[in-house]
Amino acid sequence: MIKKIRIILALGFVAAGSAVLVPLQILSMKTGWWPETVILKIWHRMIIRALGMRIHVRGALSEHRPLLVAANHISWTDIMVLGSFADVKFIARADMAGWPLIGMLSKLQRTVFIERERKRSSGDQASEIGSRMAKGDAMVLFAEGSTGDGNMILPFKSTLFGAASMAITEGAAQQVFIQPVAIVYTRLHGVPLGRRHRTIAAWIGDEDLMPHLKVLMAEGALDVEVHFGEAITFSKGSNRKEIAKLMERQVSAMVQAALTDPLPSR
Repeated sequence: MIKKIRIILALGFVAAGSAVLVPLQILSMKTGWWPETVILKIWHRMIIRALGMRIHVRGALSEHRPLLVAANHISWTDIMVLGSFADVKFIARADMAGWPLIGMLSKLQRTVFIERERKRSSGDQASEIGSRMAKGDAMVLFAEGSTGDGNMILPFKSTLFGAASMAITEGAAQQVFIQPVAIVYTRLHGVPLGRRHRTIAAWIGDEDLMPHLKVLMAEGALDVEVHFGEAITFSKGSNRKEIAKLMERQVSAMVQAALTDPLPSR
């Protein structure tokens, strides 16, 4: 009964907040009266609060531009976690555009949607991402190409780093900075999550969105850590596969360190 009440209150909180924030975001996009990420941060923080999540950050988003953020991916909530405190834009798979609420939010923050199975469109998509980075947007790439279970990361796909090459090839930038970022869900109600229970946060495969959303709202009190590594330079002649492997190793190391010794819950 308590969990049902918590879900109803959380959904009501999100609906009421969205009714106010969505028109403001549309106004911002059309007029440029204030930075677009201002409203988005408030919206993301509202979702995080409704879910009962607590965010712990180690390090910071690089100030170098153009910037591509290479992160692991566990759940749709990763977007809210990063977006709640960092001025970033996202690269997401195409089908997300049609998701209820999440799709609308993605469009309102100018997410770049990519069709990973259609090789013919990959060049245009990489070009758009490269152009956005060259204009100063820090673009978040979930480099695994899918979501993991929270215990270990999947291999990073080198093809997804094509935007960095495209930005340089087309002359939009002489070099691109790539920063590894690890997202780790570590505790539930202050208790460290074991291997079996990390799937509470994970949203894997074709799982429906609403059931997972209800589980998170019912449980609440998840701690999530975001670890920023050092940005490296990607320039003409850099090897995409080597960069992808390097980012994978660095993100994996940060994930395992956080799982082994999670930051104190506050």
